[in-house]
Amino acid sequence: MVDARPRWRKKRYVVGALAVLLVTFAFANNTQLFTAAGPEGPKLLAHRGVAQTFSTEGVANDTCTAERIDPPVHGYLENTVPSMRAAFDAGADLVELDVHPTRDGQFAVFHDWELDCRTDGTGTTRDLTMAELKALDIGHGYTADGGRTFPFRGRGVGLMPSLDEVLAAFPREPLLIHVKSDDPAEGAALAERLSALDASRLENIAVYGGDAPVRVVRERLPQIRTMSKGIMVDCLLQYEAVGWTGAVPAACANTELHIPESYAPWLWAWPSEFVSRMESAGSRVVLVAGSGGFSEGFDTPESLTRIPAGFTGYVWTNRIAEVAPLISR
Repeated sequence: MVDARPRWRKKRYVVGALAVLLVTFAFANNTQLFTAAGPEGPKLLAHRGVAQTFSTEGVANDTCTAERIDPPVHGYLENTVPSMRAAFDAGADLVELDVHPTRDGQFAVFHDWELDCRTDGTGTTRDLTMAELKALDIGHGYTADGGRTFPFRGRGVGLMPSLDEVLAAFPREPLLIHVKSDDPAEGAALAERLSALDASRLENIAVYGGDAPVRVVRERLPQIRTMSKGIMVDCLLQYEAVGWTGAVPAACANTELHIPESYAPWLWAWPSEFVSRMESAGSRVVLVAGSGGFSEGFDTPESLTRIPAGFTGYVWTNRIAEVAPLISR
């Protein structure tokens, strides 16, 4: 029997059937409905080691956070070797640290660009040698009561480490190095320093920060995981275009992806298969709290309930000592 339907109607039927097949394929390839959560829980990224915490409400880039710390519950100061060691001992799988170049060509591990907030010095890290920075008291400016008392004053002399000291203290532990500027020369200097490490050590080091310095590190040390805003945008835009097929764009290979909690559900195959896909491309996925604003972390028991079931990537926390015991491994 001859099909008497008009050709346009048959064509519309074929197009509709293909559309249904594509939608079905995309759904089946990315749904988590049939994925059972495994025994492995999330891993933990300790921001600046074990640190003094503070409210992030109203914090801007020029806010002196040492002047608004919470009442101290421990004696550690951020970005120091003791604080990093305490973080690993508490259960951190990865520790983040900040670096700045010094006048004599080294890298100081310190958060702020300027010294006036936390220390008894003035100027910037770039103004001083590493020896001069070590003579400063990095606990000088911390106060939890508006300046009436300074619980760490006098206790931080000699505690600002160089990057070399951190690498020597933690020869195998995973480290995430934050470049605090957008200076490509800083990226070149950091790449030169890290190039002296052997291949097995570089596997456990990642670098993130401004587009310009990170681009230089990525070009000179392509085996290191890297992240900048530009790398993130490039990777995720391409992934949103093709991720429904299960493919991972080349732009996402060997990266450090810090995914804001508010954006994560829009990613294809989030959470477990997304993490698996990125890990297969040599990349690490870190979930940060909220919209990814000023160092937002999963820092309370309530916040941990928002970590999606089946997520096996890394979780950013500012309170590693309190959070680690609450995470099922």
